[in-house]
Amino acid sequence: MSEPEPRSTVWSRPERGARGPAPERSRRQITTAAIALADAEGLAAVSMRALAQSLGTGPASLYRYVASRHDLLDLMADAVAGEIDLTAAPSGDWIDDLVGLALQTKAAYVRHPWLLDLNAQRGNAIGPHAVDYLDHALAVLAQAPGSSQQKLETIGLVGGLATLFARQQITATTPPAQAAYLADVAAEGRHPHLLAALATAGPPPSGSPAEWDALFARLLGRLLPGLLS
Repeated sequence: MSEPEPRSTVWSRPERGARGPAPERSRRQITTAAIALADAEGLAAVSMRALAQSLGTGPASLYRYVASRHDLLDLMADAVAGEIDLTAAPSGDWIDDLVGLALQTKAAYVRHPWLLDLNAQRGNAIGPHAVDYLDHALAVLAQAPGSSQQKLETIGLVGGLATLFARQQITATTPPAQAAYLADVAAEGRHPHLLAALATAGPPPSGSPAEWDALFARLLGRLLPGLLS
């Protein structure tokens, strides 16, 4: 029994067929409209019908540009990857440069919270902007120790941590209440190690983007030298 052919990506297919009337729109315009819809109403609101309505056209016309909603999700994710600024040349300090990329990645997820759910649905499709990001990150790590495999694994891990911190930043609504609860539990005396840690630890992030950025950068700064050594 032969193996099934892998699904071709939307980027491996022409933007429109050679036949038919001249295009009225582009994939980029459709993707931009889909992102705006997701930003306003969430990922579940992004259907071909709703998108067509926002563009003032019929759903059937969109299939001239994208074969399915899955294709549309791939285009949306890659468009957000294109928001990350890759123009700065590596400074020579690979830790600072990679932390800077990670902060940009986290910020993109915070701007587009639906992307956290989208990535859980779409698998590992990698578009042109994501390839640009990967190549830039490897250029940043050119002077870092470690093998190519270690560097690729590190880039993947840093991206995963960016999504984790973005989710925490988006969903953290009552840090003071959580901190008070932990303090009360520790004061009961049944968790001496927690009590000792809380006695010397600083306050948790208050919820401001600057504090979340500082915490993320600090933790990455401690983690990265151990990953590439």
